[in-house]
Amino acid sequence: MPIKVLIIDDSALIRTLLSEIINRQPDMEVVGTAPDPLVAREKIKTLNPDVLTLDVEMPKMDGLVFLEKLMRLRPMPVVMVSSLTEKSSSITLQALELGAVDFVTKPKIDIRNGLQEYAQELAEKIRGAAKARLRQPVARNAAHGTVEQKNSADVVLAAEHRTFATTEKIILLGASTGGTEALKAFLVDMPPDCPGILITQHMPETFTKTFAKRLDSLCRIAVKEAEHGERVLPGHAYLAPGNRHLLLKRSGANYVAELSDGPAVSRHRPSVDVLFRSAANCAGKNAIAVIMTGMGDDGAAGMLEMHQAGAHTLAQDEQSCVVFGMPREAIAKGGVDEIAPLPELSRRVSAWLSAQGKRGFRV
Repeated sequence: MPIKVLIIDDSALIRTLLSEIINRQPDMEVVGTAPDPLVAREKIKTLNPDVLTLDVEMPKMDGLVFLEKLMRLRPMPVVMVSSLTEKSSSITLQALELGAVDFVTKPKIDIRNGLQEYAQELAEKIRGAAKARLRQPVARNAAHGTVEQKNSADVVLAAEHRTFATTEKIILLGASTGGTEALKAFLVDMPPDCPGILITQHMPETFTKTFAKRLDSLCRIAVKEAEHGERVLPGHAYLAPGNRHLLLKRSGANYVAELSDGPAVSRHRPSVDVLFRSAANCAGKNAIAVIMTGMGDDGAAGMLEMHQAGAHTLAQDEQSCVVFGMPREAIAKGGVDEIAPLPELSRRVSAWLSAQGKRGFRV
């Protein structure tokens, strides 16, 4: 049976455009549209859709209020449709906290040249949402695109085999669908004296700065969007900017962050494979990597390279993933040392660092 989609958006033009895109897909159909949450509420009862697309800012009822009620009374997969503005980015991140599975940027009316790429992204998000494991939302208190050719990390940097005199540790994190909440859960548990952390999360460029600021306000460590050439410091986490690869490099005795505009890898920019390849090249056994919830296989090849270079590698388990795609592929390739539920990942990382004798590190 096709995936039944209900579109909720106050713009008739956007409703029409999304309907055309979705109805062209062989495995999904639009069963209805609604201009606001009040109309949507009745259509959900009668049409019983599998997935909702929900506009961020809508009349009559705030989108967050509607989502909060929906996830409490009738939980179902929701893909947020957001404008590329700072305000919309913040609201979208709150929606993910409330239980939305994923988000996609709102289509531009004049993007005919890029419509095929946008249609592919929207369809993939809906397919992922239809298969997603709904998590318990928290109480209210991520443009990456796709490309036809699936490149490996070779298009950005070559694999290198080195020995390392340094013992400075480094933590690498990779995530996609469901990753905003998974990363938050991991980072809030990290102590201020932890090693530097580099993060690749599939997310559009307008969202990454807002996401980093949000994490920074919640964590004991400092969290920021990565800048090209900056030194990676302990007690700091660096998030890959949207649409740019993040790499780990060495400059003398120090780790530094490097940004690249190279081709998409594993259909993504930023790519987890690129980040993990760079860590395999310049950190080896001093690195520990975690691959989290997400669709597809980005990061699986890079994690295997890290494992072969002597790094310690972990994957989030199926039960705690929103989408068990990226961790499953990494496990299947044989590059994962440990599998653990999300609440355990930070503790496992801390235990490994403690066993490595990191001075001053508190478990």
